[in-house]
Amino acid sequence: MIVFLVILHSLVSIALIGAITHQGFSAWRRRAPAVAFIDRFRAVPASGYAAAVVVLYALDFALGAYIYPLFVLDVKASLAESGFNKEIFYFQAKEHIAVIGLVMLPAYYHYWRRAPLGEFVMTRRFITTVLMLCVWWNLIVGHILNNLRGML
Repeated sequence: MIVFLVILHSLVSIALIGAITHQGFSAWRRRAPAVAFIDRFRAVPASGYAAAVVVLYALDFALGAYIYPLFVLDVKASLAESGFNKEIFYFQAKEHIAVIGLVMLPAYYHYWRRAPLGEFVMTRRFITTVLMLCVWWNLIVGHILNNLRGML
């Protein structure tokens, strides 16, 4: 059962990374014809991703919180015994960054779905960029730690 939940957590993370990255790039784009690949990548309607990002983030956080106690008992103990102290620090930072992202979700949703799109452009860009960096950090650190678990 735990393997299924870890795989589900990974799949939700990948969907979240796609949604927040599309939206983040779109929030920073200049209004110009989408000719190059990166311009077409950024030419998505950014406000349409807000609800999906909130749902995916909350689901991903809940799955991570559910499997966290097993990780602490199994993997973190192995990492500590093997002397991987930096990796334990990165995971502790991952936990804190995930909570920061969770706390940002109401403001993120408000500025994308409730506030007029012509206003608060820099606020939307900032919140989306910070949330995107949180998600990328968590995905990379989680992936590396999962790989380390397989090596121990």
